[in-house]
Amino acid sequence: MTLAIKGIAVSRGVAMGRTHLLERGRPDIAETCIPHEHLEDEIARLHRAIDIANMQLRQIQEKIPRSTATNIAAFIDTHLLMLNDPALSDAPVEIMRSRSCSAEWALKLQLDSLVRVFDEMNDPYLKTRRDDVIHVVDRILRILTNMNEELPLHDGAQFLQNRIVVADDLTPADIVLLQHQGMIAFITESGGPLSHTAILARSLKLPAIVGIRHAKRYLLNDEDIIIDGDQGIVLSKATAPIKTYYEDKQRSSRQHYSRLNNLKSKPTLSLDNITVQLHANAELPEDMQTLRDTNVDGIGLFRSEYLFMNRDDLPDEEEQFNAYSKIVSAMSGKPVTIRTLDLGADKALKNMQQSECPTNPALGLRAIRLCLKDPGLFMPQLRAILRASAIGPVRLMIPMLSSTEEILQVINIVDNIKMELRRLKIDYDENIPVGGMIEVPAAAITSHLFARHLDFLSIGTNDLIQYTLAIDRIDEDVNYLYKPSHPSVLFLIRKIIEAGENAGIPVAMCGEMAGDPEYTRLLLGLGLREFSMQPNAILEVKNIINHSRISTLESASLDVLQCEHADESLTLIQAINSQQHQ
Repeated sequence: MTLAIKGIAVSRGVAMGRTHLLERGRPDIAETCIPHEHLEDEIARLHRAIDIANMQLRQIQEKIPRSTATNIAAFIDTHLLMLNDPALSDAPVEIMRSRSCSAEWALKLQLDSLVRVFDEMNDPYLKTRRDDVIHVVDRILRILTNMNEELPLHDGAQFLQNRIVVADDLTPADIVLLQHQGMIAFITESGGPLSHTAILARSLKLPAIVGIRHAKRYLLNDEDIIIDGDQGIVLSKATAPIKTYYEDKQRSSRQHYSRLNNLKSKPTLSLDNITVQLHANAELPEDMQTLRDTNVDGIGLFRSEYLFMNRDDLPDEEEQFNAYSKIVSAMSGKPVTIRTLDLGADKALKNMQQSECPTNPALGLRAIRLCLKDPGLFMPQLRAILRASAIGPVRLMIPMLSSTEEILQVINIVDNIKMELRRLKIDYDENIPVGGMIEVPAAAITSHLFARHLDFLSIGTNDLIQYTLAIDRIDEDVNYLYKPSHPSVLFLIRKIIEAGENAGIPVAMCGEMAGDPEYTRLLLGLGLREFSMQPNAILEVKNIINHSRISTLESASLDVLQCEHADESLTLIQAINSQQHQ
């Protein structure tokens, strides 16, 4: 009898092959005291382990083909940067000296401290960076505890040819190495859709399912299984008809992706000749090459936080200006939407004064609230963004707005900076558009008021859904409640789009829902004409738009708004998707 196991689908596609169970127990760390006279030797042991970890990651980097997209190599770069960050290279040494403890125990204490900080973050994307910290520390601990030999390091032929790896968890470095050895898909017992592991799987087009607790209990080593990365289902002991179905699906998928590559040079145009803008979300200058390869219409969300994270000091105006200028120049005249700093009490920077730990950081001093309270943090960034607008089209976007008073404060500050730049004869775009992220229910409900003062709106669905439904999508106990198809969420999305239409200003969507093909036709029917998403989703969404007749989607989408619960909405959405809009 066929066994079906459900997990979280994080990377689409079908894979059929034999399992390879990757057994790597977590290092068991106990508190160990080190005599004072041996402490320097222990510190040297820690530094040697970090050096070995650096060497291992660089060796893995060398295995990445030169033709590979730069964003894939950047995942390894992220871990290399973390290895050299004072939070992992210096802070554990301070703990060792103050507590006379072993390198392993100091690393564990520091890891616990860092994980607490990430767990208090509200932004789902930044929150899952905790996994990267855990992966990097685990690598060092395995070296220190001589548990560093479990991953197959065969240099030759495909050690894992046509294998599906099943593991507790995988790091981005693991995935690069395992794919190099022939892995065609993977399953993990932990993880979520926003982790670097999941993002990398999508970039490499590796079918992947995460969050299957006790997967290694259900699946045997060297067992024939099927991964359905679209549905998040693992099938064991599949019958002949099921195998035939998935073989046909694989064949169709290969032909489909081959056709998608032909869309890169084509416009995004519906069957009834309505143009739709497809923008990309980005966070690193290294992302630019990938965006150019995909031929996007612009950057719909540039997260500026990367400039502020993992450092002891704040970036000054000049450093920010240089970073933004490079991005604007690289886009060669296509618009770049820069989101102002979205950090705060829940994402503390080392050099920022923090008040007592808030009861609920997600509802505390963060994003625009923090920036308005700390002009010394906000104004250098605004000046840098305004100066960068002289180089190419830039849009300024304000996160987590909840009242029109905040908008008026921001506009007043921007006007004052413009006046100063004029006085100093420094170039900038006098008409730089100022927009707001609509991600708080209060902003969505009163979006018609926001639209009077802003040049554009951008729907941040990740936070909007979480705040509206009062759930944390990273929390495995409640993330099943995270449903973009919930009637309240769809009602708010339509309300925001309607507010933009009535005010004559564009409305974009930059949350994950924008890149989910399941919702593309619904959003088109609700009036969305500007999507911003992860680059690897763009061609799939473009293909759907180019094969859709928006005039027939509008009435069908309005029917979805009449549904009473999420499952009913989803059924209608799937019906819309199954129809051929010719």
